[in-house]
Amino acid sequence: AFSVTRVSEDELRIGIHIAAPALAFAPGSSLDAIARERLSTAYMPGRKFTMLPEDAIERLSLDEGRERPAISLYLNVGAKDFTLRGRHTKLERIRVAANLHHGGHDALNAAFEAGGADPARLGLAFEAELHTLWLLALALEKRRGKPSVNAANLDYIFRVADGRVSIGTRRRGAPLDKLVSELMILANTTWGEQLAEKDIAAIYRVQSSGKVRLSVRAEMHEGLGVSSYSWMSSPLRRYVDLINQWQLVAGLRGRQPPFTRNSEALLAALRAFEVTTAGYDEHQRAMEHYWCLRWIEQERQARNGQTLEAEGTVLR
Repeated sequence: AFSVTRVSEDELRIGIHIAAPALAFAPGSSLDAIARERLSTAYMPGRKFTMLPEDAIERLSLDEGRERPAISLYLNVGAKDFTLRGRHTKLERIRVAANLHHGGHDALNAAFEAGGADPARLGLAFEAELHTLWLLALALEKRRGKPSVNAANLDYIFRVADGRVSIGTRRRGAPLDKLVSELMILANTTWGEQLAEKDIAAIYRVQSSGKVRLSVRAEMHEGLGVSSYSWMSSPLRRYVDLINQWQLVAGLRGRQPPFTRNSEALLAALRAFEVTTAGYDEHQRAMEHYWCLRWIEQERQARNGQTLEAEGTVLR
């Protein structure tokens, strides 16, 4: 979740709010055992297999109108140039005003890309706040000197309904996608740096010489142009994020972190996550191949049916 508050005429306070399962249950608990076994949420068309049980997710997700525990990163930024003037992290409970769904997103993306002096000209909910966040995202991306996503690539979306397969496309790098990507990069980088400064162990995502790997030490992520990058923005669906959130919470509270850098529990989780997610990725590729073949078969049968029907009409 995000929040935008005007502090003064020339300063804004931006909030990045992440669901906080680390405040709800501890390492070694029954929920931890489930998450450690599953390690990640897995997806397929129309369905997903969640890392945590559905009732736990329901109690912890940042749902509209609900008050939920969160870890919040607050940024003080210039209202015009979006320079970062300060930042601090807070453990708190927040009430979510609204969950913004896909309705109107295409119109907002087009409006933001077209520019203009009045960001609220479409009259959609929270349009002005989203425009402010998008401008901040552009400034953050420019300072990093790296794009958050490869805008030249397309994502393919597979849907299966009533036995029929449909394949759609979604362009990467749209304004609202960039908004989320850049603010998540900032949160993951900021909190990773905080843990490194306090010498608290964490699992970092590292990229050097084009190779991406996980490490228990803060190292450069060349693709993102940041000195350290620690996954923390999806603790309800990735076990690495949950581990890092436990470490962050301990650091913020001045307590002993549950994992040391050389602890077998931390290293075993890192290795298991790498193996499991590699298996998920391979399964995802095979699944997309399967649904592509099903779509080809489906369209071929439809064309053949149309041909036979046309021929029958002529014969009649």
